[in-house]
Amino acid sequence: MVKNHPQMMNNPHVTSPVGGFDVWRVRQEFPILKETVYGKPLVYLDSAATSQKPQRVMDAMSHFFLRENANVHRGVHYLSERATEAYENARVKVARFLNAKHANEIIFVRGTTEAVNLVAATFGKAQVGPGDEVLITAMEHHSNIVPWQMLCQEKGAHLRVTPINDAGELILSEMERLIGPKTKLVAVTHISNVLGTINPIQEIVKMAHAKGAPVFVDGAQAAPHLPIDVQALDCDFYAISGHKMYGPTGIGTLYGKREWLDAMPPYQGGGDMILSVSFEKTVYNKPPNKFEAGTPNMAGAVGMAAAIDFVMDVEHHSLVTHEHDVLAYGMAALSTFPGLRLIGTASAKSGVISFVLDDIHPHDIGTILDREGIAIRTGHHCAQPLMNRFGLPATARASLACYNTRHDIDALMAGLAKVREVFR
Repeated sequence: MVKNHPQMMNNPHVTSPVGGFDVWRVRQEFPILKETVYGKPLVYLDSAATSQKPQRVMDAMSHFFLRENANVHRGVHYLSERATEAYENARVKVARFLNAKHANEIIFVRGTTEAVNLVAATFGKAQVGPGDEVLITAMEHHSNIVPWQMLCQEKGAHLRVTPINDAGELILSEMERLIGPKTKLVAVTHISNVLGTINPIQEIVKMAHAKGAPVFVDGAQAAPHLPIDVQALDCDFYAISGHKMYGPTGIGTLYGKREWLDAMPPYQGGGDMILSVSFEKTVYNKPPNKFEAGTPNMAGAVGMAAAIDFVMDVEHHSLVTHEHDVLAYGMAALSTFPGLRLIGTASAKSGVISFVLDDIHPHDIGTILDREGIAIRTGHHCAQPLMNRFGLPATARASLACYNTRHDIDALMAGLAKVREVFR
């Protein structure tokens, strides 16, 4: 294995072993990676929970507050016009990032969770009735389960679940069988936050559309790691979160095909989602304004746009190649660790490594690793039904981003050796 992790951090000539990816230059954009934890170099392996932020994101948000801050869409003064331009330019940038047909198919929300709730409350209200069905999968995050449960309970509809195999892959034949004339929506994650499984979204969309069912995709874990083309995928809805892809918290977007957005009722009432209001009647605005009631997170949108600039500057192709190399290195290394069992071994997999180690509780693993400066996630990862599928209360999870290296995997392996020593 590659050694001397701290020394690597001071070597300006280090590149990825695959594709010449300049991981050193990338790491320099993240000030927090220079921090130490308990006197040890920080090894951040929790990007599936939230990614770290490059300096340019913080600078963009600071610039907005210092030079452009005003409310959007409502003022004729200079600052309001500047703020509106910055906010709407961010929408255009997201549309290009996802390859949406039109910027007005992009709705700003607080994150993927709110995007799911928006679709459940609007599309669901209009399209789902008694006896209808919503199909999800066994690997979904709670955010892509609970809103659909709430909708089905309210409407007298039924929630159906596509099973997975022991490797953590969807059983597509079962999914196809479960999609029927009563299926009003298929909701599926693009990448599992626990297993790292990359689902074949294009195939799933074709399967669902052949039977008349629209598809919602939770793209929170995919946007930082894969090029996303919603037109090629042909999905009806696609949701992403800014903080998962090097942007700020409290901002995300929902992509929706224009025909669906036009047909859906508003999500919330208030300012900016109206054309006119009287005590007798309100005329609603067109999408995306129809779904953006109240003062939006303007600085968050600006920060998300800066994060997209960062990802595009890094280049998705080289980023994907680098991350896959670190993932493969990590999976191979951890598979040799005595008593360790990997959870999630799909053939198509992104940068998430979940595992259990003998009978040591994952929380104890995480606590000991923390004292070595290594940040991982432990618990059920907001996916309790998935934990139940594997007969586990929790796992330890190391998750990767563009700034991680093979050296971080080496540090994790050394940390796990310390865990083993404590519980020997």
